[in-house]
Amino acid sequence: MGDHKEQPLRVGAAVRRRRRALDLTLAVVAERSGLSVPFLSQIENERARPSRSSLEKVADALRTTAVELLAAADPACSVDVVRAEGPEPVLAPQVRSLVRGHHQMHASEFTGDHDAGREFQYRNDQLMYVADGVVEIEAEGRAYRLGRGDTLYLTGGVRHRWRATEADTRVIVVAVAEHIEAVRDRPHP
Repeated sequence: MGDHKEQPLRVGAAVRRRRRALDLTLAVVAERSGLSVPFLSQIENERARPSRSSLEKVADALRTTAVELLAAADPACSVDVVRAEGPEPVLAPQVRSLVRGHHQMHASEFTGDHDAGREFQYRNDQLMYVADGVVEIEAEGRAYRLGRGDTLYLTGGVRHRWRATEADTRVIVVAVAEHIEAVRDRPHP
């Protein structure tokens, strides 16, 4: 009870987010998909559920796939439990998403080593929490060593890279989603 899978998905919000991200009007999507503007509006406002065929037409018009739109769909509930040992989708062999769907917050659990050579720079803020093990993080030219229970907060725009230094290290990364705009840009020194 209360688990995400028991609730129907609301694909309308995902369609609207994708359309707005591409800066398209309903009329343009209607022209590309061959569907009517009123029908597309009903989909976006959750007053109509598209058939698989219609969803594929909408996805093509939005230069994505029906699978991606469904993955980004909001569940029709406000509470979602992601179990530690369940059939959650795995993003990579060592990464587990802790939040399903497309929300204002992303959270992932990284287990084991991580590509230390890969540099990250996110537009919005993120928090790293070490659940187990030890992590070395380089951020803006400074090195940090974090152990179990330590956190590191990075404001948007901070370049960083990290690596686990012990086997079975688990790092939780929580970030504001990329589709959310920062409230105000900070002046750069």
